[in-house]
Parts: sequence; C-alpha cells; structure tokens
Amino acid sequence: MKRFMRPVLGTQFLCVIGLLTLPAHGVELKYESDDVSLGLTGYGTIGILEPDFERPDFVGDWRVRGAAAYKFADVNSIGAVYAIDAAAIDEDKFFREVFGYWQNNDFGRLEIGFTDSIARKLGVGLPDVGGLRVNDKPLFYKQITPDGPVISDTTLTTGRSAPRINIASVSINGAQYGLSVSGLAHHYDYATDIGIKIRQPSGKIKAAYAFGASFMSHPNEYRTDAYTPRVTADWRAQVSGGINVQYNSWMFGLTGRLIYDENPIGRVSDGLAAGAGVSYDILNYSVSLTYIFSDTGIWNRDVDDYMDHTAIASFRYKYNENIDLWISGGVTTETPFIAAGLRLSF
Repeated sequence: MKRFMRPVLGTQFLCVIGLLTLPAHGVELKYESDDVSLGLTGYGTIGILEPDFERPDFVGDWRVRGAAAYKFADVNSIGAVYAIDAAAIDEDKFFREVFGYWQNNDFGRLEIGFTDSIARKLGVGLPDVGGLRVNDKPLFYKQITPDGPVISDTTLTTGRSAPRINIASVSINGAQYGLSVSGLAHHYDYATDIGIKIRQPSGKIKAAYAFGASFMSHPNEYRTDAYTPRVTADWRAQVSGGINVQYNSWMFGLTGRLIYDENPIGRVSDGLAAGAGVSYDILNYSVSLTYIFSDTGIWNRDVDDYMDHTAIASFRYKYNENIDLWISGGVTTETPFIAAGLRLSF
C-alpha cells in the first residue's frame, strides 16, 4: 500500500486545485447524441481526522468512473464501464469495476465483467452526509484500527475480484429483480446472488425496500470486508435487508446483514452488522446521524465474539452541485474522533 501513497496524494492535491478554480455553476463531463452517449463522473475528498482529538491524520478519498453506450433499435443499447477508486488502490487493484452490458428497455439489463453483485447493486445504504465513506469500507478505520474483526458494511457483497454475470429486470409494478453468478475465482469455486428492490416513489412518503441473499462454495483465504480476517470454509451464506424512507426533507434508513461460514478454519469472520440513520436537508445544508453495530463470531461457541459500536454525526454545506464542505464527529472502537474535509464531484 505504501508504494501507491505518492500518486494518490498527487491526485488529491489536483482535486484541491480544481476546487479552488471550479466555476460556481459547476461542470458537466458528458456527451450525448441520438445514438451515442459518453460520460465521466467522479469525486475527490481531502481532509483530516483526529482520533482522541489529539493527532491530526490525513484523510483522502477519490473515485473516477467512465461509461460509454450505443443505442440501437430504439429499445436496445450496449455499453461499457470502467471505474477506479482509492479503496481499490489500497488493495493493490487497478480497477473498481470493468464490465460490458446489454440493456433492453422492455426486459432489463445483462452485465458481464468485474463488478458488484446484483444483491449489492439493488441494496440500500444508510443516510450519511459526511465524507468518510460509511457505506463502503469506511475511511475512519484506516486511522483507528479496530481491536477485533469488524463487519462495517451492512449491505451484502461477494466482491469484485472475479468475472461475474449480472441479470436485472426492469421495474415491474415498482419491483426489480436480479440474479448474479460468479466463477473462475482464485478464492472460491463459485458464488451466486439474488436481489430484490421495491420502490414506492410517489406520494408524500417515498420508500425503497431491498433484500439480498448469496451462497459461496469453498471460500479459501477469501475476504471482501476490509476489517475481518480471511476465511476458509466449506461454504458461506449471507442475507441482507434494508429500507429507506423519505418524508419531505427527512431521510430514514435501516439496514442489516448476516454472514454464516460452515466449518471455518482459523479466525472467525462471520456474524452480523446492522445500522440505522437519519438525515435532514434544508437549502444548502444537511445533517445526519448514523449508527452501525457489528458482532463477529456469534455462531462459534469456542471463541468470544467481538462487538463494535460506531456512531457518527455529520454536517455538510453544499456550495454548488460540485463542491461540498463537510465535518463529522463520532466514536468507534471506543475511540472518539472528529474529521473535516472538502469534496469535489463532477
């Protein structure tokens, strides 16, 4: 990881220069015609985090995603996506996702390549307005090392490191269904996922409900959660669920995830993670409160399970659609912290 530190810092420094020179009306990096669309999106975050309110540590995060699509026969399109981010570089990978797809507006979408499983894509996250990446390998654990294994992500995932086929339907009476199959992997034989999302987008109260499940055969030194040990077992099963409810400017969220390993060898890394959150927007200001609970080792009677509680309060000021200022304070692994930063998105 250290050998990538200089290029990453350089990228974040360029993001800061962009923040200082970006026009107030924002930027848009896309091209569209009748048949072709090209787009580039991303963000860069730079800031500091102080564990125990004593020593400031640098916090940096970024992601870039490019997409191209060609539309034909009115309802069909083919395309490709490539994305890279700081979390992938931390794991010595040079992409977050790279895949091609075919989409039919009447039936659904087929994806082939390296990307998230359908259970994750149809999942819901926790409300959070800060810049600490709460819903995807949180940044605060890079500076505050947990005392034990922590399942920090409450949305089901089976990784992006093996070829995958995702199939997702169009929305049918507000419900969308999906199936995912992955194989040719170094750390497991195969994995299959299912996902369901139900949306209620109209009315004064809007809601989204999600459910996911997965089965993985013979995980071998496998890990998707950055803060748990690698697992070797006969098989791994997961289920997850969540709900997001929006009422005027309020957003409420509940999520949960269960992981079970059959006959694991070595340190245990299964258990549960659950979270709750609420956020409120008014004009250019947003606030949120997020709580995540992790309990690892609950199925194994031979070892003590490890519990972790994380609570974070965040505030964000949105200068325009591309520039945010954020500040967060909270406690995790019994360590209080405060963090603040600047975010550019495009």
